[in-house]
Order: sequence, then structure tokens, then C-alpha cells
Amino acid sequence: MSREFSFTQADYDRVAAHLFRIAGIHLGATRKEMVYSRLSREVRRLRLDGVGAYLDYLDKAGQHEWTRFTNVLTTNLTSFFREQHHFGILAEKVLPRAGRPARIWSCGCASGEEPYSIAMVCDETIGGASGAFSILATDVNTTMLQEAEAGVFEKERVENVSPARLHRYFFDGSGAFAGKVKVKPVIRQPIDFRMLNLMHPNWGIESAGQFDAIFCRNVMIYFNKETQYQILKRFAPLLRQPYGLLFAGHSEAFFNAKDLFTPMGATTYRVTPGAV
Repeated sequence: MSREFSFTQADYDRVAAHLFRIAGIHLGATRKEMVYSRLSREVRRLRLDGVGAYLDYLDKAGQHEWTRFTNVLTTNLTSFFREQHHFGILAEKVLPRAGRPARIWSCGCASGEEPYSIAMVCDETIGGASGAFSILATDVNTTMLQEAEAGVFEKERVENVSPARLHRYFFDGSGAFAGKVKVKPVIRQPIDFRMLNLMHPNWGIESAGQFDAIFCRNVMIYFNKETQYQILKRFAPLLRQPYGLLFAGHSEAFFNAKDLFTPMGATTYRVTPGAV
């Protein structure tokens, strides 16, 4: 295959090793073209002659370039009310039993659609009075976090939001913002957006039993089983007992961690009794 820049199997192996070291993400053999496509933009930006030269440059670069490397390679596919059934479970089984304030973690929040969806459900279920609920929204991708914090979306990205919710929770853009919407303070203020790398030994949120729910959906698929288990082991004590729930992605199953989490159906898990 003819390419603009040199890109060898050894280069790919180096990329995979770096991404695993930094973020715990496992790159399979089928991701080579995706990696080349994304890193070629960085090679072009730096006016280098290939991915190998780019990796050599990274070895001497500061943290800013490593952050760019991580941002470029992490996948951030999301939408409002994705996997709709989870939000019904949140409203019916978690929030009525939650402490006050209800506290939820959106882990891997990408561009913000998930935590804003959670905030809408919380406001509708337990009210938006000051302090009624709070949401921690984290991601390893700092570019996505900036977009999430801004809370501005093209109208086609809110197609899954009902007209009533659009009216209640979004400003309609005009002028330079025509064709866009912006979230209102009622669902923006309760959310704390924060950079967090699940591979870091200190998340800074280790208080036991502080979350009524953890949304970690379509994140674990990028980790191997050992890494998944270690992350789940750290999740378990963070959930309030006995009703706190972990919501996973539709393609994720944690059969290797039955000692930590028990499936409750619909990619929903509770902490296995005795695990904490």
C-alpha cells in the first residue's frame, strides 16, 4: 500500500506500547490503518517524514505532545441518551433511593452527551434544586473535555432529545451560533468535568460509597481482561450499597469479575455481596 509517510509494523508496535502504557488501551492488529490515518496529521503538522520519526520526536517532547498523542488516538463515539434503557433504570431504581445529593460518575464522558443526558434525567426525577444532584464527568481526552465543558452542539447531534427537553434544557443558537444549541445552566452547573486517566494510581475520588451510579459504557472494550478487572476492583467500593449500580456498554460483559460485580440484566451490574 502506497502511503504519504513511512509506517512500519515496528512503528505500530511502538504506538500500541505507548498507548497501553499511558491509557491502558489495547490496540488490536486491525487498528493499523486507523492509527496511520490519525497520526499522519501529527506527522504533517510537525513536518516529519514518517511515524517512526514522530515517535522519536515524542521520546524527547514534553507532556503537551504526549497529551496530543493520547487525544488523537482515543475514540469518542457518543450521543444523547445512547442505550436508552439505562436512563430508565437510573430514574426508576437508583435516583428514588439515592442519598442527597445524588452523585453519579460519567466515566469516559467524551464530548459530554452522556453527563448532560444524566443531568436531564436527574432534574426530571429528583428536581433541580441547588445541591439535589452532582455529576462527575471524566475523560482522558482533554480536547473532548473542552468541547463537553462548552456545552455547544450542532442541532443534528440533539436529534435524540425530545422537543420538550430541547425547550427546557437548551438555548437555541442565533447569529453566529445559528444551527447550534447550548445547554442551560440547570444541567451544566451540577457537572464537574475533569481529566482522569483510569490507569493513574490515584484518581482523587477514592471516598468509599460516594456514587449512586457509575456510567462506564464502551470504555472497557479498549482494555484487556486484566486491566478491566483492576479497574472494576477500584469501582466497587465507590458505589453506595446496596443499590448503587454500574452501567456498562452493550458489548461489554464482566464474566471474569463475578466476585466483584453481579449482572442485573440490560448491561447493568451491582456490587457482588461481600466484595467490599
